Amino acid sequence: MRVPGGADIATGGVLLAVENVSLAFGGVKAVTDVSFDIRKGEIRAIIGPNGAGKTSMLNIINGFYQPQHGRITFKGETRSKMRPHDAAKGGIARTFQNVALFRGMTSLDNIMAGRTLRMNKNLFWQLLRFGPAMNEEVEHRRRVEEIIDFLKIQEIRRTPVGRLPYGLQKRVELGRALAMEPELLLLDEPMAGMNLEEKEDMSRFILDVNDHFGTTVVLIEHDMGVVMDLSDRVVVLDHGVKIADGTPDEVKRTQAVIDAYLGVAH
Repeated sequence: MRVPGGADIATGGVLLAVENVSLAFGGVKAVTDVSFDIRKGEIRAIIGPNGAGKTSMLNIINGFYQPQHGRITFKGETRSKMRPHDAAKGGIARTFQNVALFRGMTSLDNIMAGRTLRMNKNLFWQLLRFGPAMNEEVEHRRRVEEIIDFLKIQEIRRTPVGRLPYGLQKRVELGRALAMEPELLLLDEPMAGMNLEEKEDMSRFILDVNDHFGTTVVLIEHDMGVVMDLSDRVVVLDHGVKIADGTPDEVKRTQAVIDAYLGVAH
């Protein structure tokens, strides 16, 4: 487990605040009046049983869903709506429950796709691949190679991701998100479907991303061992309602969490 209170010492102020956010689809309430904050530099977990509203909350944060009520404040700017493209440009990157990669493209090219928002030269220069555009591409390629080295996937850099085992595909997806150089990284069940060794590898990479790059991480994960080991703070949702918020030790002692989640075999 991370050092208790470490988030208060190692992190700065609030990077993102969710304030009284509600989201419904027709008569189905996905999220109801939820508030919590994410501090700069921490690993913040969102947990809860299936259907608790965890992924809906990530979709609200990075603009895939627009809440009917409430607001999001990110880096001091308050908003009620934001497009995913604007969120990405602002420094929010995302991975998904199901791997969302270009399966026919190599690992290198998939990660390179994450640099798109960082490219300054227009399409004309990129098509010419000459002069300033070539210099820019070389710099982006250098950054991607650094990420490949960081994630220890050099041997699969030229392999189409559709041929890779699931655990390595998830690592490539993490690499593509890192290529955006995010301030806030949203990880939606990054270890789903992995074996124990793959989970240990991914856990180490998440900690390294947080420590080495200083990236703030929001993590949805069902493996409670992983959550308790990695997280600085945990917010718990149940049927779209927040039922607990605190350190891992505080949360796992909360009776409402035990009744709704931890005490249920899953």
